[in-house]
Amino acid sequence: MRKVLIAFFAGGHVLLEGVPGLGKTLLVKSLSRALGLSFRRVQFTPDLMPSDIIGTQVLAEGDGRREFQFKKGPIFAQVVLADEINRATPKTQSAVLEAMEERQVTVFGETFPLESPFMVLATQNPIELEGTYPLPEAQLDRFVFKLLVSSPRPNELTEILHRTTGADVQEATQVLPKKGAHLVDEMKLLLRQILIAPPLENYVVRLVHATQPREQKGNDAVAEVKGFLRFGSSPRGAQSIILGAKGNALVEGRVHVSYD
Repeated sequence: MRKVLIAFFAGGHVLLEGVPGLGKTLLVKSLSRALGLSFRRVQFTPDLMPSDIIGTQVLAEGDGRREFQFKKGPIFAQVVLADEINRATPKTQSAVLEAMEERQVTVFGETFPLESPFMVLATQNPIELEGTYPLPEAQLDRFVFKLLVSSPRPNELTEILHRTTGADVQEATQVLPKKGAHLVDEMKLLLRQILIAPPLENYVVRLVHATQPREQKGNDAVAEVKGFLRFGSSPRGAQSIILGAKGNALVEGRVHVSYD
């Protein structure tokens, strides 16, 4: 949950990978409920069409005439759960690319802005690969984090059972007011105001640059990079590292980023 919150206030998106039944959907629903944000869930299947996600033009009749009106899809929620995103075709997967990066969608040449804040949390199942489509690199690059959801420890499982199998089922408590989007925007601005020293920025630059296979030359060359990587991290990767570090500092109550 901590890393999901850091990604949220950093303005990014998260890919959750784990077997069914670990509470990935509940985590996303609890996040939207606690922050007082709108939530929509999209179950990705092989027959899902792009228009099922972003919306489409429908013929409406009113005042004695007929005209096309745009009917918004679930992508217009503030927190969107893309459940089992790797089960949809690449064409459908790419339908969320513009929304994830530009915070807008384009339908029939007309652009519609998305409500702020906006976040996509996608899930995928690592054990059932039949009938799935690997996410394209362009879409993977849009996620700030890929989080592996592991099975709970015995004490955590005991607490889960107490909360979910009794007569009084506990739900997430709303922390922010129902229309507290402006508070979220203020938190996102506060995160970006966290200080980072030039040596730390240089460290991130050198780290990202070291992932480029074509730059591995001379005595500083890393054989593993040339042998196992075809392409290195993009500048967006460096941005994600710095924003993630700022978010971690903010969570720990610090006003600056540290090496830790």
